Amino acid sequence: MTSLSSSHRYAALDVMRGAAILGTLATNIWIFTNVGGLVGYINGTGRATGGWAPVQAVLQQFAQGKFLGLLTIMFGIGLVIQQRSAQRRGRRWPGGYPWRAGLLMLDGALHFLLFTEFDVLIGYALTGLIVAFILTTGIRAQRVWVACAVTVHAAMLGLVVAALSSAPAREPQPLSPNPYADGSFWDLVVFRADHVLLFRLEVLFILPLSIALFLVGAHLYGARVLDPDRGDLRRRLMVAGLAIALPLDFALGLFGGDVGLILGRYGTAPVVALGLLAAIAHRYADGREPGPAGRALSGVGRTALSCYVLQNILCSIVCYGWGFGLAARLNGATVVPATIVLFGAVSATLIVVSRLWLRRFDRGPLEWLTHRGYQRLTRADRNGVTAPVASSIP
Repeated sequence: MTSLSSSHRYAALDVMRGAAILGTLATNIWIFTNVGGLVGYINGTGRATGGWAPVQAVLQQFAQGKFLGLLTIMFGIGLVIQQRSAQRRGRRWPGGYPWRAGLLMLDGALHFLLFTEFDVLIGYALTGLIVAFILTTGIRAQRVWVACAVTVHAAMLGLVVAALSSAPAREPQPLSPNPYADGSFWDLVVFRADHVLLFRLEVLFILPLSIALFLVGAHLYGARVLDPDRGDLRRRLMVAGLAIALPLDFALGLFGGDVGLILGRYGTAPVVALGLLAAIAHRYADGREPGPAGRALSGVGRTALSCYVLQNILCSIVCYGWGFGLAARLNGATVVPATIVLFGAVSATLIVVSRLWLRRFDRGPLEWLTHRGYQRLTRADRNGVTAPVASSIP
């Protein structure tokens, strides 16, 4: 049986992670350049006008939910890599992993309060903690977990769609007062703290979906989706995700209104993410080394946690009132070109900074801090024995 070497496996995974990180930026960048921030984005204010309106709609739909789904799957793959690494060394699982999840949750809480109310790290920490224990069960039990999680998610999604369908139409209302445009850094921190339940609702809503995607990622890795002899599996995923789900996703997002947007983001987009994963895996399945684009994405992927946080810090500085206040200066005619330029500038910064950093260090700065914290905690817990860290998110 032919299989890839570890270096080729992780090269493909690094490219996937890099694509997922820049893809989440492509989604979140529109929130930053909205004068009302996340509230304005949800309320539908600050939209493009004229010929830029359809461009904005297509660009937003291109990224909506798909790369978040890919990032979620990659977390599941990272989790099973860590499990296998522990098992090869004869160590119990999940062992010290709850410490790692706790550190990630702390990272997410600080990230949420200081910079980004749509942080995903808290949700991933919670999901990872649950799935770490699910991975101790048999394959049949894990499949039952996936089926149950998908069923619960579908039921919750149906309730949300029914509520949106019966809700009366309303005109978008600007946020007043607007802490994103007019408030200080501390005003935004207080605003997020005051509305923590509202801003964290999505974490609870997508928890069943996240559990399912974590487990699907773990199973795809176990099914050797990266190996050259699994082309049939990758082709099936690409057909389902890119040939079937992607056109449906665009139709829902562009023509389905608020209901279509929800159905796309939480329904078809995760399937598209599977197709994206399969397409990237297929490119590197023969063991080829990444080209210029692949190397650029790999650097971001190897420093995924640091790049995710850095992109949100940079966008906050540029767009919010406590920084350069870009969002408040934009209007319907300028929001799309300005957002495109900002996305390109931040992406280029992440690529350059990550490559320069990795010339001297093996891990990104936040990855290193998390690892050191994990070592300290597990050393105290295990009398000096620390667990290995696999190449995974984070």
